[in-house]
Amino acid sequence: MSELTNLGVKAIRDGVADGSFTAREVAEAFNTAVAEAADLNAFIVTTPDHALAAADAADAKRARGEDLGIMGGVPIGMKDLFATKGVQTTAASHILEGFTPEYESTVSQKLWDAGAGMLGKLNLDQFAMGSSNETSYFGNVNSPWRKEGSNAAMSPGGSSGGSSSAVAARIAPAATGTDTGGSIRQPAAFTGICGIKPTYGRCSRWGVVAFASSLDQAGPMARSVEDCAIMLEAMAGFDPKDATSLQMDVPAWEAGLDADLKGKKIGIPKEYRMDGTDEEILKSWEQGKEWLRDAGATIVDVSLPHTKYALPAYYIVAPAEASSNLARYDGVRYGLRDLPDGAGLQDMYAATRAAGFGDEVKRRILIGTYVLSAGFYDAYYTQAQKIRTLVSQDFEKAFAQCDAILAPTTPTASFPLGSLNEDPLTMYLNDVFAVPASLAGLPAMSVPATVNSDGLPLGLQIVGKPFDEQGVLNAGLAIQQRAGFDAQPEKWW
Repeated sequence: MSELTNLGVKAIRDGVADGSFTAREVAEAFNTAVAEAADLNAFIVTTPDHALAAADAADAKRARGEDLGIMGGVPIGMKDLFATKGVQTTAASHILEGFTPEYESTVSQKLWDAGAGMLGKLNLDQFAMGSSNETSYFGNVNSPWRKEGSNAAMSPGGSSGGSSSAVAARIAPAATGTDTGGSIRQPAAFTGICGIKPTYGRCSRWGVVAFASSLDQAGPMARSVEDCAIMLEAMAGFDPKDATSLQMDVPAWEAGLDADLKGKKIGIPKEYRMDGTDEEILKSWEQGKEWLRDAGATIVDVSLPHTKYALPAYYIVAPAEASSNLARYDGVRYGLRDLPDGAGLQDMYAATRAAGFGDEVKRRILIGTYVLSAGFYDAYYTQAQKIRTLVSQDFEKAFAQCDAILAPTTPTASFPLGSLNEDPLTMYLNDVFAVPASLAGLPAMSVPATVNSDGLPLGLQIVGKPFDEQGVLNAGLAIQQRAGFDAQPEKWW
């Protein structure tokens, strides 16, 4: 039944519902695919039994004539940032290795309630800090893509690299991701799949390991805009356990999908024509404008003047929040404990954190602690928050002239693993187009557009008004229909 692994969320759900195949057949096919793809290192732990149990429950519901749910019979990958009851949750860090939660995150519980099953916990950059999936304690994730004529291992993007790799390699029909400054959109662009970061607060953060609490947002990653709409509908919703959760009804995004953009205006931000952006990406951006014109939209120029300050502001705000959030990992209550002979409490804290946190996490904690320290708080953190406000105001003014914004997702295509390890600043620049929407809390999506001359995928990004995921999905659908992106990585794993 290997052809079942070529199906996406909608096709699996509808096929199980109409009896074309059973949910168990689907789960078995994907469990086999996961087991055969160990070379990708996309999963930290696999949970084939969980996938089969959910599948059997879906098949039993169908036999009784009951509603299977919006994700009925669909097995998915779960980024290992979401707490899963009884299943190890590590955030890809040594400091949490072996931690097994006694509770389920709100987002994962919503997905199980909607009929989904879990194939396993997906690898990521440690504590979601990274753009290449090379900071995981459990080893690099490999992209299923290769440059034409090369066997060099490529980055699947980060931090949701396990998610993007699994979906692109057809070993999961969809996966959860989290996006703090581009961690859904950039990996989606690198691997030729779709991924949407909804409006901040649309999906609950409860039970998700925190990186930067004012930025973190969960979202779906799948092979089509339709599949993202279905999965987001299952994931979203108000949660009283999350103080930042939006008290709003979840729209019927799947039913509302419409690629006709007549009467819509799409903004093109002039500031996104940045030095160092790959020429082929700029070319695909031009093509994207033509596709949206063909869908009936009017293309207008807009200005986001504070864009150049967004990335430095992000790399002050996010590490500051991380240094506060990660203070809870001290070796006292759970996870790793390193207790040298004769050590006191402070020595145990220091030894545990030294052994448990990776270099990138330590780097961001140090930056965050520095910018929050007494002499520098106003000079750095306060200034960064002011920039954040200006970035949000830029978007407000732009959206007075347009309904959505079209931009590249990333400045380059995927790069070989290891090629940017000595240059963290260049690595951070991967998020230059993604970060502004994160700072403003806006919905934003990456949709595959084309492949470049090396045969690697390129993505286009749509940024929408607050709460207008429907507008983002519709523009994404218009691009998807016209791009006709059907490229797949050649199997080497």
